[in-house]
Amino acid sequence: MPHDMAAACIAVYIDADACPVKQEVYRVAERHGVKVLVVSNSPIAVPNSPLVERVVVAAGMDAVDDWIAARAARGAIVITADIPLAARAVKAGAVAIAPNGKPFSEDSIGMALATRNLMDQLRSAGAVTGGPKPFSPRDRSAFLSSLDREIVRLKRQGFEGG
Repeated sequence: MPHDMAAACIAVYIDADACPVKQEVYRVAERHGVKVLVVSNSPIAVPNSPLVERVVVAAGMDAVDDWIAARAARGAIVITADIPLAARAVKAGAVAIAPNGKPFSEDSIGMALATRNLMDQLRSAGAVTGGPKPFSPRDRSAFLSSLDREIVRLKRQGFEGG
């Protein structure tokens, strides 16, 4: 990259309303000097850090998703369990990671969407009851590794911290 061009900064966007790994994101981002935007429909507590910004969007079904998707691009990391939002982020060139550490990719997103749609149909038919399995320490650990790996990879590609 030419020296006269400013490198793009890495930004982590958290789909925050039901995200179980916000504290982990803050720790990893602080270590790497990366900006975090915590996006929700209502105010939630965030650390008092110049790297962490709280964004409260209007209420509405997809307001948070639309706000994040409009900003997702190369150099962005989107933390979400919402498969349609992950699909939009990946399509825009961003990295998308589920709270359990599973990265969404161009290859996996189609299958994830199909599975989600099938499960929705089975639930509405009464064939499936109950939600996802409980969040475990192993999920948290996998998430930390995945987020750290993606930030390091973006830095190697020339992106900078916030």
